[in-house]
Amino acid sequence: MTEETTVTAEQQEATEQQQEAPVYGNVSVEELEKPEYDQAQYDELMALYEESISGIKEGQIVKGTVVSIGPSEVMVDIGFKSEGAVPIKEFSAPESIEQGQEIEVFLEDVEDQEGQVVLSKQKADFMRVWDLIKEAHDTGNTVEGRLMRRIKGGIVVNLFGVEAFLPGSQIDIRQVKNFDQFIGHEFPFKIIKLNKARRNIVVSRRAVLEEERARMREEIVKVLEEGQIREGVVKNITDFGAFIDLGGVDGLLHITDMSWGRVNHPSELVSIGDRIKVKVLSYDRKRERISLGLKQLTAHPWENIENKYPIESQVRGKVVSITDYGAFVELEEGIEGLVHISEMSWTQHVRHPSKLVNIGDIVEVKVLKIDSENQKISLGMKQTEDDPWDTLDTKYPPGTKIEGTVCSLTNFGAFVELEENIDGLVHISDMSWTKRIRQASEMFKKGDVIPVVVTEIDIKRRRISLSHKDAFENPWPRFAEQYAVGVEVRGAISRLLERGVVVSLVDEVDGFVPLSHLAIDGLQTPRQSFAEEQELPLEVIEFDKNQKKIVLSVREYFKDKDQAEYEAYLAEHPVQEVAAEEAAADKDDEMESWGDVHDDEQGAEQGVEQDDEQGAEQDVEQDDEQGAEQDTEQDKS
Repeated sequence: MTEETTVTAEQQEATEQQQEAPVYGNVSVEELEKPEYDQAQYDELMALYEESISGIKEGQIVKGTVVSIGPSEVMVDIGFKSEGAVPIKEFSAPESIEQGQEIEVFLEDVEDQEGQVVLSKQKADFMRVWDLIKEAHDTGNTVEGRLMRRIKGGIVVNLFGVEAFLPGSQIDIRQVKNFDQFIGHEFPFKIIKLNKARRNIVVSRRAVLEEERARMREEIVKVLEEGQIREGVVKNITDFGAFIDLGGVDGLLHITDMSWGRVNHPSELVSIGDRIKVKVLSYDRKRERISLGLKQLTAHPWENIENKYPIESQVRGKVVSITDYGAFVELEEGIEGLVHISEMSWTQHVRHPSKLVNIGDIVEVKVLKIDSENQKISLGMKQTEDDPWDTLDTKYPPGTKIEGTVCSLTNFGAFVELEENIDGLVHISDMSWTKRIRQASEMFKKGDVIPVVVTEIDIKRRRISLSHKDAFENPWPRFAEQYAVGVEVRGAISRLLERGVVVSLVDEVDGFVPLSHLAIDGLQTPRQSFAEEQELPLEVIEFDKNQKKIVLSVREYFKDKDQAEYEAYLAEHPVQEVAAEEAAADKDDEMESWGDVHDDEQGAEQGVEQDDEQGAEQDVEQDDEQGAEQDTEQDKS
């Protein structure tokens, strides 16, 4: 091969290599692989970098720039090889952070496990204000802080941009139940505890208040005098009154000095925190006790009471208290009068004032009497209306026949309502012409509408006497012939008494059969042989139209009857033993209403006894006379 051929081949190979080498833009691979800085330039740059970070050391406050803001953290560039993350909760006002803002942070670590710088905003703030806080603690000066949020046991306070703790017991002089009312407010505080290592700061608002209170107390005690009117704040409330803070010193506002009117509890007039004016009633400097008054700021309501409420004047008032004997009515604050139970209604029988009025009712009353010396007013409710009894005798003259409703029953009669709240008494003796009523319930029940006749009206005693039987015809003139002596009748036993039985005859008229006229020998009590509702054959032996009494006899009935009929009667009513309790139950005062009805056997026994007594007395008299005559004759001899 020739030399020319060899050169040409080398040139061709070089040309092919140039065509195969890649080219990026105007820069070749060789140029890209060529170092940007030579060794001398690199060493110079590293020296400059080391110099720039030589001042950044752990445990120092450094300046940085906010690079980005996330939901939970803020990225800060402090000029180190990597950026650091600061928790967003460490910023007191996260909403005010802006990108590019320059802030101070505390460098805790130049590199954590992930190779990032560890920064803290709170520690930086703490370090910056530590000197101020320590100085305030050492000197006892106060510092301003804002209450941020509530935590267990107290409240977090923003103090110079760092968080301090305010215990619940140090919020106020008095116990505070609602911490939330202080959130967002600024107050002066005293720093009472510090711990730099733990960044623990404890503050107290109470210490500031106590110091201010002591200063104010010294000032107020110098000028406090009785009779002064001062402004204070309600500090505490008890059952007997309220304690008022006059500005460094407390006074007692007793419940009796709160109002001229009736006060059940101090909380009705004042609340804790109220600012009120009070009058200094007394001041014991030695015991440091102050008595205050609220009602003394106004005139006594009883002054010129006669002019404000003249006798017979009609006014409105509020029922404030009810007792067994009446109701107290408040005419104005501090002025109360008594409406006695007897002055409540013209017509109603008021058993208790609560039947007519309730506490809180507004009522019309009339002033009856004023005792200004003892501060008493007598009031009347019924006097505000006309007295219906004034015209009642004209409206219902004796003999008036009307219908009324039975409103109540007693043992002695029934009360019948003639019109609203106007009632009269029907005595048991005026209930029936024919029956002997023992209790009103035997004739009527409550709610019955019955006819009555007005027999008497006593306006002074406010009583109306009524008669039910007078509303019907008197049947006794007719009974005089129907039940004449000797007439035979039949009657059913309605009641068993101790000395006889009461029987019901035709027309529902009652008759009486004495024990001895029941025609059974040896009978001691009717219950031994008879029972209620049994029918007896009878003959009238006595009729008294005036006393409205019919006496009958079984014995007289059987006098002219066959022996067989009498024996059948005896067989129907055998004599049996009766328990003492049953016999005692037959004793009844009703016997007195039948008048002098005597058994023949008892009369015979009484006659024999009287004869014996008379005979004995005569014998004694005769012996005395004979003895006296004999003595006289002997003296003469």
